[in-house]
Amino acid sequence: MTVKELAYVVYEVSDLAEWERFAVSLLGMQLGEKSADGLTLRTDEKAHRWILAEGPADDLVRTGYEVSSPAALDALVARLRKAGVEAVEGDPGLAAARKVDRIVLVTDPLGNVLELVTGLADAETPFRSDLLLGEFVTGTGGAGHQVLLAKGVPRETYLAFYEGLLGFKLSDIIVEEVAPGIVADLAFLHCNPRHHSVAFGDMPHPKRTHHFMVEVSDIRDVGLAYDRCLDAKQPFEMTLGMHPNDHMFSFYVRTPSGFSVEYGWGGLLIDDETWQVRTLDQLHWWGHRAPEAVAEQLAGGAL
Repeated sequence: MTVKELAYVVYEVSDLAEWERFAVSLLGMQLGEKSADGLTLRTDEKAHRWILAEGPADDLVRTGYEVSSPAALDALVARLRKAGVEAVEGDPGLAAARKVDRIVLVTDPLGNVLELVTGLADAETPFRSDLLLGEFVTGTGGAGHQVLLAKGVPRETYLAFYEGLLGFKLSDIIVEEVAPGIVADLAFLHCNPRHHSVAFGDMPHPKRTHHFMVEVSDIRDVGLAYDRCLDAKQPFEMTLGMHPNDHMFSFYVRTPSGFSVEYGWGGLLIDDETWQVRTLDQLHWWGHRAPEAVAEQLAGGAL
């Protein structure tokens, strides 16, 4: 009766055409379905992993978490309601739109709306990317991971919800002073072997979401995507680098909505039998530099 994976994300975006170019032509995703006011994106055999609806928010509006079975969802809903959390059964129209068997809506302590679902459908055609040498890493690890903003909500409050009710486990914590007087304080949570499916950061940021991570199976695809984004002059948030906790080799590129996508390879898998929770003091082992700093260095004739 716990969440098993991050199944999909729903964003409200102001420029669907720019998003389609970004996701398909730069990141290598596959266009799923398209309508006048939205589109879906695929990264594997599932019908969708990203759902984009036209609107002004340019931010995350829903997160779909899959539960293993109808019975497990019943038990999870009962546990949520016993704890005083409102859990609303989604109507058949919403379930059909999300291509799931069943959907229940809950809101976390940060105000994020979660869709607890069963039976996310496969697409009718195999996944195909015209750009990737390998494939996106999903499977038992779900669609990827996202980092959300805590917005001042205490860690014990959101952990009580995600750990105590949804069944996530704490992977580790990172606390680093990233600038004088500015401390990034993040907690990373997993619900399957992927190092984290969601993390919460207490740091200045205007959006609900800081980034979503997609992982690829071939390290060359990280470099190729990096070059495509450079050639397209897509703004970067961070250059190539590696994290000390999940060992992800990645870069961060800004989406047309202003939050970022982390594009990575080589993420660590957790074995709960041996894993030990740690508190680390750095977000990045190496790299992940601000692009402005690199540009200034290059403009100064260092190379």
